[in-house]
Amino acid sequence: MPNLENLKKQAKRYLRWHRERYYPVAAEIKAVLPRFQHLADDAQVLEAEFKLSDAQELVARKQGFDGWQALKAGIPAMSTQLKPAMTAPFLSGTAALLYVADVEGSCKFFTSKLGFEVDFVYGDPPFYGAVKRDRAQLCLRLVCEPVFVGDIRQREHLLSASITVDTAAEIKQLFLEFQAAGVSFHQDLRKEPWGSRDFIVLDPDGNLILFAGPGD
Repeated sequence: MPNLENLKKQAKRYLRWHRERYYPVAAEIKAVLPRFQHLADDAQVLEAEFKLSDAQELVARKQGFDGWQALKAGIPAMSTQLKPAMTAPFLSGTAALLYVADVEGSCKFFTSKLGFEVDFVYGDPPFYGAVKRDRAQLCLRLVCEPVFVGDIRQREHLLSASITVDTAAEIKQLFLEFQAAGVSFHQDLRKEPWGSRDFIVLDPDGNLILFAGPGD
């Protein structure tokens, strides 16, 4: 059973995160609170006014209530109800994390060379960000010291991310698109023994990004 004091703390935490411009909370606010759903992106959510009452409504709606007052009235009744059947958690998305020496420079590479768009950047100067293309998202984390020893990634073919397409035609078209943009490849397009067709892009920071699709 939810505890009202814990829920109050959750609301204050959401309020603090919004004030601190913590990007992950922006998507949650936009998804749950109707008055924020018209905003185009996470940055606009973080720039919008967000009060304690909004944070309380966010907590209440996540608990299945229309608002904070309904939640406070409903908690005692919930204690007399049977515990609902639990469903297995569903993993709705994933994103690879790339270590980069320049977040803005990396964003420029992915947008100008690989056709991605900037999802967000965080910090001044930026130390974290993300780019996306369709359903593929890559997170970019600033690291000012070497993470890997020498050229071990190239020698051992250590991938930083794997991105897939649905058809053989798409993987061929994507390779030609990147080739025309002057992208550096760790591996050209080829058909693998296990049936897929893939290639590996080498980004300016030495990250290896695999693009794969069906062989035929």
